[in-house]
Amino acid sequence: LQRKSRYKHHHRQVLDELCLDEVAQKGSWSAKPTFSERLKGSMRCSVPRAKEILLSWVPVFGWLPKYSIRENAIGDLISGCSVGIMHLPQGMAYALLASLSPVIGLYTSLYPVLVYFIFGTSRHISIGTFAVISIMIGSVTERLAPDSNFLVNATNGTGSVNTNEQGAYRVQIACSLTVLAGLFQVILLGVVRFGFVVTYLSEPLVRGYTTGSACHVFGSQLKYLFGLSPARTSGPLSLIYTLVNICSLLPQTVVPELVVSVVALTVLIVVKELNQCYRQRLPLPIPIELIVIIAATIITHFCDLSAKYNVDVVGEIPSGLKAPQAPDVSLFPAVIGDAFAVAIVGYAINISLGKTFALKHGYKVDSNQELVALGLSNTIGGCFQCYSVTSSLSRSLVQESTGGKTQVAGLISSIIVLITVLKIGALFETLPKAVLSTIVIVNLKGMFKQLTDVPMLWKTNKVDLLVWLVTFTCTILLNLDLGLAVSIGFSLLTVIFRTQLPRYSILGQVPATNLYLDVDTYKEAKEIPGIKIFRSSATIYYTNAEMYLEALQEKSGIQIGKLLAEKKKQDRVSNLLPNGTFSLEEKQISAELGGQNFKRGVALKLTESPANGFSQGQVNWAYQSDTMSDSDMGSQHDDSIMQASKDSHDKKEPTDSSGPHSIILDLSATSFVDTVAVKTLKNICRDLGDIGVGVYLTGCQACVVEQLERAGFFSESIPKNRLFVTIHDAVQHQVYPGELSRFFHHNTISLTGVNIHKDFLRKGSSL
Repeated sequence: LQRKSRYKHHHRQVLDELCLDEVAQKGSWSAKPTFSERLKGSMRCSVPRAKEILLSWVPVFGWLPKYSIRENAIGDLISGCSVGIMHLPQGMAYALLASLSPVIGLYTSLYPVLVYFIFGTSRHISIGTFAVISIMIGSVTERLAPDSNFLVNATNGTGSVNTNEQGAYRVQIACSLTVLAGLFQVILLGVVRFGFVVTYLSEPLVRGYTTGSACHVFGSQLKYLFGLSPARTSGPLSLIYTLVNICSLLPQTVVPELVVSVVALTVLIVVKELNQCYRQRLPLPIPIELIVIIAATIITHFCDLSAKYNVDVVGEIPSGLKAPQAPDVSLFPAVIGDAFAVAIVGYAINISLGKTFALKHGYKVDSNQELVALGLSNTIGGCFQCYSVTSSLSRSLVQESTGGKTQVAGLISSIIVLITVLKIGALFETLPKAVLSTIVIVNLKGMFKQLTDVPMLWKTNKVDLLVWLVTFTCTILLNLDLGLAVSIGFSLLTVIFRTQLPRYSILGQVPATNLYLDVDTYKEAKEIPGIKIFRSSATIYYTNAEMYLEALQEKSGIQIGKLLAEKKKQDRVSNLLPNGTFSLEEKQISAELGGQNFKRGVALKLTESPANGFSQGQVNWAYQSDTMSDSDMGSQHDDSIMQASKDSHDKKEPTDSSGPHSIILDLSATSFVDTVAVKTLKNICRDLGDIGVGVYLTGCQACVVEQLERAGFFSESIPKNRLFVTIHDAVQHQVYPGELSRFFHHNTISLTGVNIHKDFLRKGSSL
């Protein structure tokens, strides 16, 4: 009751845009500094600013000096060793996806990790090889370096493949693509702070894309499981063709290789499930992948499975590191599209995973710096025979769950990989490729679990479900690069469709409040007689401006075109009458007025003089009692609004037979206006003014007001005081009786329009 009392008796001034500029002193509280003042200020803060820039570009200088050995060292050491052990099998396995030598996967698990340690901002993600990026690289290397280009002793299209020459050329292709993708990330996206573009890759799109990519990865590894050599395919429907080829070659399956695959697959699945079930009790996960690799290598070596049973093995793994070399620039034109796709997908996966861990542990990940760090990892790594990298979900989860606290864990994992490359790598030459394929397939479990997104999205958001399904389908059918492009295009189309199909509503006032809600949704929201408050849920611009006008006419019940035509017809008829005479309707109303037979509901039109700048408009005043005084009306104007609104709501027919006299357009959802929107609003104000309906705008943001001013929206016919701060201000301007005297003071009376109470008409008899 106290709140209600305060609401009734403490009213602030009704604020239109002109009053707001005066009260809030727009543009008068601050002055822009001169050029010399800005120069002096920049000189004073140049040294601290340089330090800040250095720390933002090289974050390791900021956190490493503050590194706490007591708090972080043990966790980082255990985490780094665990992730380093995972890097070894995954690096070699994912290199096969890229159609490269397994040692290239080890290089990729070494150099980029060191670079990210210096420039990265996430403390928990594990940079390195990843299945989706590997398959994208593999599609390019196989397309540009097919077997047919490296045949030796070819006769009738058959012959052996020079694998050494082919492998060297594929490494050049992968390195050139990686360097170009890194340059895209650093220069095009990172340095110019263009990282926000990747935010248009929504989570349903990324998850649908990675799930579709997992299907490509699974299909590419089936040939190793069965020991088959199907024809290589590329382009749209390549996955379908690959599966058909494998099915047709199943009778040629190498049984010993299939046995190795089944045994390795069974062991990996069982132990990984045990790791998952007992993750709370185990200090660190059982490194089953490394155990399987070591066991398979030993068994294959001593049983000589490669020679006796034709089991395909990894082959030569050179020890030591390669000298850096510049990429082959001549390959850039052939891989530019693929490089851009790899740059976008790699960053989208990296930043989504990084922000997930940052939110969980309460620190911040810099989106643009992550672009720079990932781009430098690719650019520098490409010069050391590495292919494109991103963060891995499985390794990142291990790094976080085993107690990793900082990027030092990544540094330790790279040291383990370095030792393997220098001393141990040659021991894995007899490792069966089928074992590496099983490791890849088992690690796809997390991406295949994303299929459960479908029922969840069906319940929550049908549009996101459609984005997920279209992305998944296009990725499978159109391959990775073209599928990504089509998916992004479709996702942007959904945004356009949402703005083209907004929700339009008529608002009403909730009793005893200044809240205005949709009358179709809220039962207590009551329309104010003679006033239509119209709201759109989306920004008004060229794609939906015409629909906005149509919805306004439909919701308000005002057919502008029809009423304009009738007005023109009446004007032509009135012009035919002799000067100084009235039409029949005017004579009847005039006689009633003169005979004191004026009834409640007689229509009057108020036409402002040109000096006031108002176009023709109508104002409807609702009164509770025929004997209410002006002071009573002034103190109870809110109750008058609600009483009239309630009466109108209780009656099925509107109280004003002539329709609304005022339209209030709520533009609070509009964040910008273009020229089409400005023209549409101008036409609405002009046309409704011509038929005697006043138009008022409310809720405009400051940027929208500035855009309207620059576009020349405000004029003598549309003054700036038609723009109000809130809906309630506009309603008070229409209904508050104190405003009525101002209108009558500046206006002349016509004979159609607003319902005026007879007591007030007696008081204004001088008019």
